Amino acid sequence: MNAPDPSGPAGPDLAGPEKPKRRPRYRGSHPRQFHEKYKEHQADRYAEDVEKVLARGKTPAGTHRPIMVREILECLAPQPGAVAVDCTLGYGGHARELLRAVQPGGRLLAVDADPLELPKTEARLRALGFPQESLQIRRMNFAGVAQWIAQETPGGADVMLADLGLSSMQIDDPARGFTFKVEGPLDLRMNPHRGQPASVLLAKISEKELRLILEENADEPRAESLAKALLQARQRTPIETTTALANVVRTTLPEADTDAAVRRVFQALRIAVNEEFTALETFLRQLPGCLAPGGRVAILSFHSGEDRRVKQAFKAGLRDGSYCEIAEDVLRASPEERRANPRSTSAKLRWAKRGS
Repeated sequence: MNAPDPSGPAGPDLAGPEKPKRRPRYRGSHPRQFHEKYKEHQADRYAEDVEKVLARGKTPAGTHRPIMVREILECLAPQPGAVAVDCTLGYGGHARELLRAVQPGGRLLAVDADPLELPKTEARLRALGFPQESLQIRRMNFAGVAQWIAQETPGGADVMLADLGLSSMQIDDPARGFTFKVEGPLDLRMNPHRGQPASVLLAKISEKELRLILEENADEPRAESLAKALLQARQRTPIETTTALANVVRTTLPEADTDAAVRRVFQALRIAVNEEFTALETFLRQLPGCLAPGGRVAILSFHSGEDRRVKQAFKAGLRDGSYCEIAEDVLRASPEERRANPRSTSAKLRWAKRGS
């Protein structure tokens, strides 16, 4: 009797099933680091565990909870067959609801500048089963969205949304450099393939320039003393990590609410590194021309510098006839949402409508 040929059909059976990948190792009984939270990163497999995280008012690692969804849909009133634009796609929570609202027959155009998260978000949205042609996605900064809208829907969009906040999956991942709670590279770029990280900016900026960034981008009341301290610290040791920057701020302001001060410093540098105010101002100038007659836009902002620019642009548009109606007052997340998702606390929603 001939022996079985190891290269034939019996070969794979002898090898046995492929061993499953081991979960990340971590100390203690529960994972603490972002990359260790394997259950939260696999929400489809560990739905009960993810629900427990949500019930504690937390955001599962690698995900994002869309803010003020109900209020945004009420402001925009998207209809079946409409063309919607999500100018800051992020994790896709708002986009999912807009896609549902414009079906059947509607389309969603969506953009985002983050090359790391955009493919994941597109895969999630495609998996929902909407018609292929109903979703178009492009990687770009929203400052350039006007040209794309003109190409794809020359008559303008029926509804537009811009959520100016960071996504939780960006904030929570130490490798992106947005959080000071865990050590990571001081990067702060939305697109890590373009521009310079915050560590490089800090290494060459002058004291006056840094003071102005802290004042203008974060309304920091102690901008002068912080700018001086950061430059003195830079002379001793380059500030290249998130925790190193946070430690300088805490040492400089030991008697203050240091976490709040650290957040303002991070915010100021992030806005500078990504040229966020320049992009927002460009977007706001072009916005009326992106809307179809009767079209609506809603913008979520998260700090005074953003909200002030949105408010002023909407008021100017109402005066010159670009808009026929704007929000009289800023809208905020409900008390229930703020309790369930503390990251919604600082959100401010404004809307405008183009005239017919």
